[in-house]
Amino acid sequence: MASRQSTIDFIVDQISDAGDVSARKMFGEYGLYCNGKMVALVCDDQLFVKPTAGGRSRLKTVTEASPYPRAKPYFLISAEMLEDHEALTELIKITATELPLPVKKKKNSAGKK
Repeated sequence: MASRQSTIDFIVDQISDAGDVSARKMFGEYGLYCNGKMVALVCDDQLFVKPTAGGRSRLKTVTEASPYPRAKPYFLISAEMLEDHEALTELIKITATELPLPVKKKKNSAGKK
């Protein structure tokens, strides 16, 4: 089951103070970005935040789950935390700070002489 647009809108609004936040549709679900870094996934209307050491220490209770089959575990965010604007924003800020910037893909030089 794909996530509803209303869920995405709510989560993006909740974390909007974390920085430059956006959502991109990916394979019927969504990736959440903060300051150019993918920090979380929304799958089946649930928020999965990429695991980091700082994020783990910020969460009171850590629940890990895979957002889709054969995926690495992420932090599964509870419904209560989704409602806590400040705590969720802080978690996303910490996660974005600890994650590296995405590597720019080099263009294929095939066909160049």
